[in-house]
Amino acid sequence: MTRVSVLEKVHKKGLFGDYENVKKEDLIKISEIKNLLIVQLVQYKDSLLSLKDFKIDDLTLDNQALKVNCNSNTRILWQAPKSWILISTRKDLLNDIYEIFPQNDFAITDLSHSKTVIEIEGNNSKEVLKKGCPFDFNELKKDICINSTFNGLTITIDMLENEPMKIRLFALRSFGDSFYYSITDSCLEFGYKAI
Repeated sequence: MTRVSVLEKVHKKGLFGDYENVKKEDLIKISEIKNLLIVQLVQYKDSLLSLKDFKIDDLTLDNQALKVNCNSNTRILWQAPKSWILISTRKDLLNDIYEIFPQNDFAITDLSHSKTVIEIEGNNSKEVLKKGCPFDFNELKKDICINSTFNGLTITIDMLENEPMKIRLFALRSFGDSFYYSITDSCLEFGYKAI
């Protein structure tokens, strides 16, 4: 079976919006990120296991609000107390996760096929998100993640870099095209390059 992105016929490469008077380096760049392993890990309330005893891809599960632990392959996003989303370019980690985390203490859910992932990069990236999201973006810095809404759609926002500003956005696959159009519509005034 071939895996087809929900944005396969939606995401068109090129320049859009008010790009004509904008320097090339000031354009917002938009790309779809594919082929990621996305796993939700939730520790059960009655579990007595210490989080310090668990590592995946040499990363720990911190129970600190909005925190992201990461290395070059994997990011672990805090979602709620004792709840995380693991995102990795290493697909083989899924087997490791099932071996490392006891099923009597953790719920493990593979979400890889249920998410649309869009990455935006550029100095006006936060301005784009302010148009549809109620979060105070002055607080968003590198390796911080939040759950919020964008024009009524539930999303996860992961700040990858401060300079240049790079933000990864996750939405449910079933809302992928609506989410994409909403993001790109918010980019029009700044001009954007779909890559």
